[in-house]
Amino acid sequence: MAKVAVIAKTPKKKADAMKGKVAGGRAKKKTASVSVVRYKCRVCGYIYSPLRGEPHNGIPAGTEFEDLPDTYVCPLCGFQGKGRVGKWGFDEWRPTRYICSFCGYVYDEARGEPHRGIKAGTRFEDLPDDYRCPVCALDPKITRTFGKIQKEGFSPLEA
Repeated sequence: MAKVAVIAKTPKKKADAMKGKVAGGRAKKKTASVSVVRYKCRVCGYIYSPLRGEPHNGIPAGTEFEDLPDTYVCPLCGFQGKGRVGKWGFDEWRPTRYICSFCGYVYDEARGEPHRGIKAGTRFEDLPDDYRCPVCALDPKITRTFGKIQKEGFSPLEA
């Protein structure tokens, strides 16, 4: 008796097509939190990120803080009437909490994930490359549709 190969249609094709996308089919944002230095206004808490720049103020994405014009002022302080807080009013800021863009889970460096063997104080950048969102990993619908949600699926939480 001859063997016959059976080709089954699999939902994996849809999952492969959806990888790298969030709900609604739009592409998910990549984060580059490792080497990006952000700056936080001491007066109002506004965070300047070179990743996004300030296109509404003519500052394109990718503009480093040091490259901002000397006339730069905090857009939020000026809008709130707190005065003209310039570059002098900003300090370097590094995020310590990251949010999963799929389910909203927040990884907090101060807390870590002791139940998964990640000690309190472990920086997000120091998590293993195969780190997965603990909530998405338990949801078969997310895993089946989008695959494993790893570090790339997280964004810095700015507040």
